[in-house]
Amino acid sequence: MSNNTANDFFKDIDYTSIIDTVKGIFTSDGSISTLLDFERCLDEADLYAYKNWELGELVDGPAVKKYTVTCMFMYPYKLMPDPRGAKRLLSVGCVIKFKKTKIKVPVKIENYDDFQPGGKYPKMAAKKVWLVSIQMPVELMNDIRQGSIDLADQTIDLDELDDSYDEDLDKDDNTDDEEQGDLGGVMPQMAPPPAAPAM
Repeated sequence: MSNNTANDFFKDIDYTSIIDTVKGIFTSDGSISTLLDFERCLDEADLYAYKNWELGELVDGPAVKKYTVTCMFMYPYKLMPDPRGAKRLLSVGCVIKFKKTKIKVPVKIENYDDFQPGGKYPKMAAKKVWLVSIQMPVELMNDIRQGSIDLADQTIDLDELDDSYDEDLDKDDNTDDEEQGDLGGVMPQMAPPPAAPAM
């Protein structure tokens, strides 16, 4: 993991480029499929167990190359994703880079002063953000994807499953009868379940 501040690594991200990225994703089945595989890998690495990682907004990518796929996510400055989560990705061959920067976003329109002078567009305000680039090996995505396909292709005989449940229930009933006989027909008192912790 590196904290790269070089201007040539991160593209210039602005409000318009983010909109273009989102439009491009929704008009391309290939991009959506790639992003689903990318996100599945993040989930398998338990990244979302670490604070703030689930808050990321995709602002660039997926940039697909022969051996890697790269996506860039944006986070509010005060909600930096926990760097310990990045270590989970490092262990599976990903390259993670962080950058502190600013992005201009439209202000909330509340009165005429919020519009740009002589125009109908809102004024822009600079907000501090974190940009996080995740470069993932294509091989990793293929491995995870193949595992999910293998699971999805499994056929389950529902009749066999129901029969198994019935057999287990019959065994449980017989076991209960035998235990009751041993106890003289008196069932032991069960302790109440523990109370749920206060939120």
